[in-house]
Amino acid sequence: MKDKIVVALGGNALGNSPEEQLKLVKGTAKPIVDLIEAGHEVILAHGNGPQVGMINLAMSTAANSAAGTPEMPFPECGAMSQGYIGYHLQNAIREELLNRNMQVPVATVVTQVIVDRNDPAFQNPTKPIGAFYSKEEADRLVSEKGYSMVEDAGRGYRRVVASPKPIDVAEKETVSALVEKGHVVITVGGGGIPVYQDGNSLVGIPAVIDKDFASAKIAEILDADYLIILTAVEKVAINFGKPDEKWLSKINQKEAETYISEGHFAPGSMLPKVEAALKFATSKPGRKALITSLEKAKEGIEGKTGTLVMLD
Repeated sequence: MKDKIVVALGGNALGNSPEEQLKLVKGTAKPIVDLIEAGHEVILAHGNGPQVGMINLAMSTAANSAAGTPEMPFPECGAMSQGYIGYHLQNAIREELLNRNMQVPVATVVTQVIVDRNDPAFQNPTKPIGAFYSKEEADRLVSEKGYSMVEDAGRGYRRVVASPKPIDVAEKETVSALVEKGHVVITVGGGGIPVYQDGNSLVGIPAVIDKDFASAKIAEILDADYLIILTAVEKVAINFGKPDEKWLSKINQKEAETYISEGHFAPGSMLPKVEAALKFATSKPGRKALITSLEKAKEGIEGKTGTLVMLD
């Protein structure tokens, strides 16, 4: 049975340098192409945490050097990361498809994700980005540029930005048209470039949209059958790392909400994955979300492994 599947790939799975990423994506492409070879329509999303941090740090360092390179706003750093991660992924997937004699077009869409300018997250920035600074440097950045700065684990001060929820995807018609034509589309990279609507303008805003929530949003818009959120483990666990640890094969809405309220899932790690999976699975009857490892994605769709999140 042919399913429309949105696959959310973690940014950490792509390595910490362009060279490392080029090697890793060749392995990443294989299980993605397994799904395509099985007859499914695949839309790929990905994280960009290490990559956008690297770009932001490099541009900040260059701007503060004798070279006098212009400051690069954070939304533009996000766009850069989408471009080069997409370039690596689309070439690796294309090569794997051709190795299997499959003629399937692959394209990356640089994607803007619309957020609410009044999202409460902007009152409480939590996502650290960029370089470490001394207390004096941090105070200067707060004074001169209005940045929010926090002390980070004794290593110095870092800028923090908000993590608002996605409300729409600006390029949704483009992505949908490509999917309808049988293309493999890479979209909402790094959660998308955060923008807000101002009349006919889309205005970039320094923020980080969680890639799992952005993946759930594009899956909802495209009326996907499955959202696969990839992680380092094969299944989700409750009481993780404890003697009564339990791995979960299937959870419904009530169970997921109970486990979330009991604090079983770590914020910034498994919690957003479970919340995003639940959001998609409950958005329309029949939709399913699967949390598993990259290597087990095809087996998960076949019901052999992973944690399936369903309405009931």
